Amino acid sequence: MIKIGVIGCGFIGTQICLAVDSGAIPAEIFGIFDFSDEKADAVLKLFKNLNGTPQKYTPEEMIESCDLIIECASQEAVLKYALPAAENGVDLMVLSVGAFQDPDFYRKVRETAAASGSKVYIPSGAIAGTDGLKSAAIAGLTSVSVTTRKPVSGLAGSPYLIENGIDLSGLKEPKLVFEGAAAEAVVGFPKNVNVCATISLCGLGFEKTNVRIIADPTISENIHELEVYGDFGHMKMTIENKPSPQNPKTSYLAALSAVSALKRITDPIQVGI
Repeated sequence: MIKIGVIGCGFIGTQICLAVDSGAIPAEIFGIFDFSDEKADAVLKLFKNLNGTPQKYTPEEMIESCDLIIECASQEAVLKYALPAAENGVDLMVLSVGAFQDPDFYRKVRETAAASGSKVYIPSGAIAGTDGLKSAAIAGLTSVSVTTRKPVSGLAGSPYLIENGIDLSGLKEPKLVFEGAAAEAVVGFPKNVNVCATISLCGLGFEKTNVRIIADPTISENIHELEVYGDFGHMKMTIENKPSPQNPKTSYLAALSAVSALKRITDPIQVGI
């Protein structure tokens, strides 16, 4: 069984730990880390210890001892630990995909992983259609756009809103709060639009992927609309995600996607790659 270290004990990290501890995935949670000891301790109490007994470790300690590090904390965590993991030949699963909007950082991680033989896994997250988008990109793409519509609570505190003095309190109807390149969106809304980063990596890149973000007080779900044009034809899909019970900024599907990716990594039969 592969030994896993989990960085981040929020909703996604918790779901990953529970899925592994259930015995459904042939793996072992070796250790967990969160800047909040309270969150880490809460997750440890949930384990039935079916596959070993996990402990709290620093990310550096887990990189030295694990086969796979799963990041579900923040873009800052990716920037700090992705290269050390790759240098150590440790596989990495990244949930805060927006960190890869920096082309130099992305290149360094890619080259380092290639040199060490490690793999970097990026789950599809809260969006569907990444398999079709990657296939379509082989023939050539004309345009890729993502429209994200979220309840006000899901966008509250985003750096872009604060820096631009956009007040959503008392909002009664849908409001377009951002339109531009994915490169800017993932910086301005680091907790909200990881789907845009994933779509960018599958298609035209961060600078050529258009993003619209709408604050909508009339909805309770996170809605993502993907539209793609290219030599293959036209693709359009809408995903309506229930937010996680613990964090309105995170879609429940994002956690399920991470668990699904982990199952795929450990399964000898690969479907839909």
